[in-house]
Amino acid sequence: MLPIDDKTLNETIKKLEITNLISATIRQICSLSAELEKVSGEKFVHLELGNPGISAEQIGIEAECKALKNGIANKYPDINGLPQLKNAGSEFVKAFLDLKIPAKCIVPTVGSMQGSYTLMTLLKMRIPGKDTILIFNPGFPAQRHQAKMLGMNVRSFDIYNCRGEKLKDALEDLLADGRVTAMIYSNPNNPSWTNFTQEELKIIGEAATRHDVIVLEDLAYLGMDFRKDYSVPYNPPYIPTVGKYTDNYILLISASKIFSYAGQRIALVCMSEKVYNKRYPEMTEFFEMPNFGECYVFGVLYTASSGAAHSAQYAMAAMLESAVKGELNFVDHTKEYGRRSSLLKKMLEDNGFHLVYEDDCGEKISDGFFFTVGYKNMDSEPLQKELMKFGISSISLPSTGSTMPGVRICVSMISDEETFNTMENRLKAFNDAHGK
Repeated sequence: MLPIDDKTLNETIKKLEITNLISATIRQICSLSAELEKVSGEKFVHLELGNPGISAEQIGIEAECKALKNGIANKYPDINGLPQLKNAGSEFVKAFLDLKIPAKCIVPTVGSMQGSYTLMTLLKMRIPGKDTILIFNPGFPAQRHQAKMLGMNVRSFDIYNCRGEKLKDALEDLLADGRVTAMIYSNPNNPSWTNFTQEELKIIGEAATRHDVIVLEDLAYLGMDFRKDYSVPYNPPYIPTVGKYTDNYILLISASKIFSYAGQRIALVCMSEKVYNKRYPEMTEFFEMPNFGECYVFGVLYTASSGAAHSAQYAMAAMLESAVKGELNFVDHTKEYGRRSSLLKKMLEDNGFHLVYEDDCGEKISDGFFFTVGYKNMDSEPLQKELMKFGISSISLPSTGSTMPGVRICVSMISDEETFNTMENRLKAFNDAHGK
């Protein structure tokens, strides 16, 4: 029965040994909401976990099944990656981002999570004294945990008050002492769904070149800024990327969201040719390998997994090839998230909520996979708890590194009219209880 009382909620949090709700991981929040569903007997509205909410691309499924039937399951994959996939990846970034990245510089990983973790492992070793990663907040919480696990020093800043020209000053302050080896952000941003402008990407790229910093650009939601149509290969507008403004970049391109292929854990690490071929004396001595790219593939990635699953590589290759040919319009397929986002935003605003990160240098943010909301002057933890009591599960903005009060809204699991109606009814009940 809803709403859940304070005593039950707090006892459940204590039972699961969640020491701090607002810094809890996404999976901890999932465990909490699952336990509260048992306690209350009510199914929760799940806004915390970014599972794809649309079906996986059939082209990938068919290619993977064919590969398995052809007998590749008993063969180790090439740690460098399937040649077909490397070539398809190279052509894909050319078609949709207008970047030239040789096939040798494209390496499959077990999802972008493995990509970022293994890259951080290597980046902290490349130059003595450069032992720090700069994280743009708000961001994907797991990446901050990865840096923490690896013992990296972390710097961060909230982009909320650092848009446009202000970003230049913020980066100069953070990079000036030369200790930062890499910086990481997602674009579109998880959780805020902000998108950097071309001016801002230029600022980031020029700062990376000036301070010898490698940019990890996480493109998990590639092409999903639906304010422009990025769906036509080899035609402008191309998807914005820092790769147009520096050679010090590595792109992370995942199949999880753009192809709804999250379960098979497949992604691409796409290094600029300059980054791949760069030689670092200490790294060469440690790994006994000639350059950054080979140290990554044979020195780090090999020890992490011996390669990405063979069949999943065939699947991603087929999906990339189909997208490049204009046969698979992945941008159009993911526009469903924009529709859901638009409906949810109105529902929330009608019940007293407001957008937290609401514009890109004056232009209203796109509707998409995520957005962020606050409620009146309520702080993050009480807001997250009160929503939980009314059967709505979310993660707090502080857990993403944000300095702003509020929660993240993920639209992917709200896929049918019944769930929308449930969400609306619970928001009305929440507002009736708190809106006075």
